[in-house]
Amino acid sequence: MVTGVGFCLPGRTEPVFTADDMWDVVSNGRSCLKRDEVYYGSVELTQAMFDERLPDVPPFFSQHYTPAHRFGLVSMAEATTDAGLAFCGGALSEAAILVGRGGVDSNVESYLSVLSADPGKTSAPDAMELFVAAQQAVTPSDVALVQAALTQSNGPCYTVSCGCASSAVQIGNARRMIAHGEVDVAVVTGVDVFNVHLIQNIQRLLSGAQQTYDALRTTDMPELLPSFTSLMRPYDRRADCINHGEGAATVIMESREHAARRGAHIYGQVLATAMTRDGLANPLACDETGTELVTAVRRCLGDRWRISDVPYVHGGSDGNVVVTAFEANAIKELYGADNDVLMTSQEGCFGHNGAPAGCLGVAMTLMMMERGQVCPTANCEQPADGLPFDPVPGVRPRPLDFDYALSFNYQVGGVKNAILLGSPEAV
Repeated sequence: MVTGVGFCLPGRTEPVFTADDMWDVVSNGRSCLKRDEVYYGSVELTQAMFDERLPDVPPFFSQHYTPAHRFGLVSMAEATTDAGLAFCGGALSEAAILVGRGGVDSNVESYLSVLSADPGKTSAPDAMELFVAAQQAVTPSDVALVQAALTQSNGPCYTVSCGCASSAVQIGNARRMIAHGEVDVAVVTGVDVFNVHLIQNIQRLLSGAQQTYDALRTTDMPELLPSFTSLMRPYDRRADCINHGEGAATVIMESREHAARRGAHIYGQVLATAMTRDGLANPLACDETGTELVTAVRRCLGDRWRISDVPYVHGGSDGNVVVTAFEANAIKELYGADNDVLMTSQEGCFGHNGAPAGCLGVAMTLMMMERGQVCPTANCEQPADGLPFDPVPGVRPRPLDFDYALSFNYQVGGVKNAILLGSPEAV
């Protein structure tokens, strides 16, 4: 059972923290991306915002927090509040603390600071500061480390890193732990930071390389190198780019019995998960046929559920036409060419933020299910030709009463992850 959701994501005037904040953005198809040479979703979390939500974090540690630490802790604090659980004082002492991380941008500065330090010229206090910062920040387990310390959890605690599918995989791990009786509560967070200056420099490098690339391009290579200078438009005929963003999303998962004992509000259920890979030798490629995505969905459904029970799919499209192609082929194979399935993506709201995508997909889809509305695909105004699904273009939600949904996530290199979600009453 999902009993709490919390965020630390880009907003239009201030960050998105709560379920209501999230709904205000996604239900209206609003984009929180801003342009400064490239489009990017920046959280802009202030120290006052952090201190309001986590007032008692020891400064000896917090002064060395990276943005990833801060985003992850804030989203966890918001999710536990939403679930009616305290994140400190022992309330989560037996909970699993599971984190998904894809990027390492927030770790680089701490790593380089230690690497470049001169032991002969570094004072003892400065050396200790460098040591604490490095221990907290130089590995992908950075956020799990500080979350587990804050909750004083004795339960399972680990990080999964498989790009944009990271927190989706952790959702599956949490479901299995709870189903097998290992834990009653799991805190699942996805968090990533993409360095906007790095993206800007990549754009400059690629712009300079485009002319040479055009001269060397063969028939199996795309016409254009990636661009981040226009607005991402999933499922739109004008889609030609991806925009990145930063931030964190957390979901609280509990056993049905544990949630019932404390009278928790239930958003819905994680019924099944499955992950496959295209099996390609190219580490950056995806199979446009969508064959393995179909396999993941069918493993999720098993013999218990039918695809006709699922009228809505939360897509993982980031504006990349290759992603749209394999999603379209998969939907056609699963539902047939003539169907009325709705499939939307809200990546245009906050930018493609990597590891948070799995938790975001679960949270947003369950909120749609609870409210009986499917949110539009942000920035989709002119649907691409030949889509075998309705992407709900525009800026208004579509009424839909549904008890089952699928949520998709992908990693560069052909990983396909599918999650089957259900309303609290679904069986």
